[in-house]
Amino acid sequence: MKKSGLNTSGLLAMTAAALLAAGLVTSCAPPEKKDGQGGAAASTATSSADFGGMDGLVEAAKKEGELNVIALPPDWANYGAIIEAFTAKYGIKVNSAQPGASSQEEISAAQQQKGRSTAPDVFDLGQSVALANTGMFAPYKVEHFAEISDSFKDPDGRWVNDYGGYMSIGYDSAKVGVIAGVDDLLKPELKGKVALNGDPTQAGAAFSGVMMVAVAQGGSPDDIAPGVEFFHKLNQAGNFLPVDPTPATIASGQTPVVIDWDYLNVAQAKKVPTWKVVIPHNAAVAGYYFQAINAEAPHPAAARLWQEFLYSDEGQNLYLAGGARPVRADSMVTKGSIDRATYGTLPPVDGAAAFVSVEQNKKATDYLKANWAKAIG
Repeated sequence: MKKSGLNTSGLLAMTAAALLAAGLVTSCAPPEKKDGQGGAAASTATSSADFGGMDGLVEAAKKEGELNVIALPPDWANYGAIIEAFTAKYGIKVNSAQPGASSQEEISAAQQQKGRSTAPDVFDLGQSVALANTGMFAPYKVEHFAEISDSFKDPDGRWVNDYGGYMSIGYDSAKVGVIAGVDDLLKPELKGKVALNGDPTQAGAAFSGVMMVAVAQGGSPDDIAPGVEFFHKLNQAGNFLPVDPTPATIASGQTPVVIDWDYLNVAQAKKVPTWKVVIPHNAAVAGYYFQAINAEAPHPAAARLWQEFLYSDEGQNLYLAGGARPVRADSMVTKGSIDRATYGTLPPVDGAAAFVSVEQNKKATDYLKANWAKAIG
């Protein structure tokens, strides 16, 4: 299903928790490429003002005509509908590559395809991968930049959190009965039935899944070890299923229990009537993904227009329609621009949320790299 990179920065739907060379031009050099009414090169534009405003940005993006995205499954945070809406609004073709790729694979693709027209224009990344590669990102501030909490953005706009959710357990109640919390995953009747979305040493969803289990087992963002130990027990019991869940494996019954973000599990509940979603009591782990522009984007104007669309009221409500919690939620509630009906249907959270800082994330990642493979064999 995807998605990689480690990300646990917090949710705006609740009280925000803090996380945190130019070259010389010679007389014989060719003139700089100009785009839009503002006269700025699209690849160095830091806001729509550099294009003379949004109209200029739209004009420049339409001239490029295409946008390359990567690692955006249609069922992930409603990206299928988001891509369709963007194309319908601006007439720009969206080339969606490797929808099942991880965050690290996004970065690798950009490095391998640097200078080619097929390189990714934009990224959607987990925390650890995003923060380890900020040198690859172009600074850009969308029009709604000021409405986003400082905790959820780079001050220069090199990355901005876009949508988030809570880690959850999704399950087919017709096949496995009722699952109330993490301890139920060790039930003998769940032999070969419990799947985790990815490898926690690389995948943000899997990382947060192990962290959720750790918190439920007495650990904390400072101590992920109880989560690793629980998965060791789960594997010894034969309950752990080393299969990355997808909508197809869920629909077929191959993965009847899935540890994943609540917005992904909720999406499956719309397709499988007996699919239930639970955020374990006192083990609510929250996380955001990071949006960024590739500094070497082959379609730099379209990349910037994509960002503007994602952070607009329309884009943020489209994330919400997919069960994700938009980063501008608080501002949109105040302005009255949020889809209140959909906002009211988000899964309930019992207990305080656990937030993982950058430092805690690094410590947990190092522990997983040293111990995960040994734990699950």
